Amino acid sequence: MKKIEAIIKPHKFEEVQEALREAGVFGMTVTEVKGFGRQRGHTEIYRGSEYTVDFVPKTKIEILTTEDQLPIILKAIGESAKTGKVGDGKIFIYEVEDVLRIRTSEHGVDAL
Repeated sequence: MKKIEAIIKPHKFEEVQEALREAGVFGMTVTEVKGFGRQRGHTEIYRGSEYTVDFVPKTKIEILTTEDQLPIILKAIGESAKTGKVGDGKIFIYEVEDVLRIRTSEHGVDAL
């Protein structure tokens, strides 16, 4: 099993969610997060004063999936989240040892 963690621009979330539905994904965890990568934030002007925004708002999507669904999900996220500009985000993939569904005590893929 794999865990996909995608950090994307917030305004792209609806498009990514729709692409994931079309790819057969219906379960995910979504969190509003802040951070920065190479862009190291940006500067803005407010009431004539310039200030630096160190942490940029992002949306984090977490999905647990099987090995065979992984390429389909990665393609869906990658294509729908891409703007071609700095700060489009990242996708991280982790190996998941086991999953336990609390309600039924099912393990592994059955618990997904």
